[in-house]
Amino acid sequence: MMLMDLATEEAPPPRTLSGLGELDRVLGGGLVAASAILVGGDPGIGKSTLLLQAAAAFANNGLKVVYISGEEASAQVRMRAQRLGLSEAAVKLGAETNLRDILTTLDKERPQLAIIDSIQTMWADNVESAPGSVSQVRAASHELTSFAKRTGTSVVLVGHVTKEGQIAGPRVVEHMVDTVLYFEGERGHPFRILRSVKNRFGPADEIGVFEMTGRGLAEVTNPSALFLSERGQPSAGSVVFAGIEGTRPVLVEIQALVAPSPHSQPRRTVVGWDGGRLAMILAVLEARCGIPFAGLDVYLNVAGGMKISEPAADLAVACALLSAREDTALPAETVVFGELSLSGALRPATQTENRLKEAQKLGFTSAIAPKGGKAVGVEGITLRPMFDLTAFVGEIFGAG
Repeated sequence: MMLMDLATEEAPPPRTLSGLGELDRVLGGGLVAASAILVGGDPGIGKSTLLLQAAAAFANNGLKVVYISGEEASAQVRMRAQRLGLSEAAVKLGAETNLRDILTTLDKERPQLAIIDSIQTMWADNVESAPGSVSQVRAASHELTSFAKRTGTSVVLVGHVTKEGQIAGPRVVEHMVDTVLYFEGERGHPFRILRSVKNRFGPADEIGVFEMTGRGLAEVTNPSALFLSERGQPSAGSVVFAGIEGTRPVLVEIQALVAPSPHSQPRRTVVGWDGGRLAMILAVLEARCGIPFAGLDVYLNVAGGMKISEPAADLAVACALLSAREDTALPAETVVFGELSLSGALRPATQTENRLKEAQKLGFTSAIAPKGGKAVGVEGITLRPMFDLTAFVGEIFGAG
């Protein structure tokens, strides 16, 4: 083993752009040689479609690409490529599940990019368990990751997720690889989100947005406009949240419905947000503002199939709940963001200026946000700063 000084200057690892801007963004600026990437998602969400399009894009940019399917025959992959208009791409296909045979082929071909679809179908003959088991997934991931580091080939592993939303198999697989991406989307919605949750070569929490069409996945360069495209006239319970996903601002609609409950235990149903955080906001509204939700069913939804984890959505959620409860619509040209503390105080959000610029670009003229932090002004946007939740309720809804 050779040691070197920490201060040794080295050129950054070379990257190759695919030409798919949303994919390159999530990868941190392109594909890094010798990297190991894990892509997870629900069955049928479009992982294979995404990676077949990515394989063709990288091949068109000069990379030698091998696509190994353990779930479909080569003829089936070719049929999908024809449907997507990719049949002329210089991608080599293989259908195999035996890890030893796959590694032998990759050693001989020495591609610059190898895609393995999926890691759950691979089996190592030196491990005595069924394909898809914890030990098999661990062994296959280790061998393929080691191959990437040894040869300089970038390896993409496809993984299915469990009902809990985690990639099936041992968590150690996520520690082995350099990058972990999740491909998300709600059935019935055309939108798909590629989210980076780990990236040694770029920012984590970055997202790329795609739309599923009859010709495959199309890039969405302005996701805010897409997520708000189906928003109609102002209605009670509807609020636009100005969020940040990775490095980009994204505007999404948060919808709430509050109705008398026929049950002894009122329902709390959440789609696209954290149920525990909803319970916290309901408790703060009751304890600090005297607005009870006992005896009421509460439904909360993030429109478009988007999933939000940012604490800055607290104020938008509280606003949607109050709007639904009071049956009062917020002005259509207003966006809301800010974090809520248990004391009822509102905390400033990061990247306020970027949020406001995105809102202004889409025609919004007013923003409700916590008071404090660095003063930020964006031409065309009137900022209504709020110090705490009680003041917010009193000024916006005339109560409290």
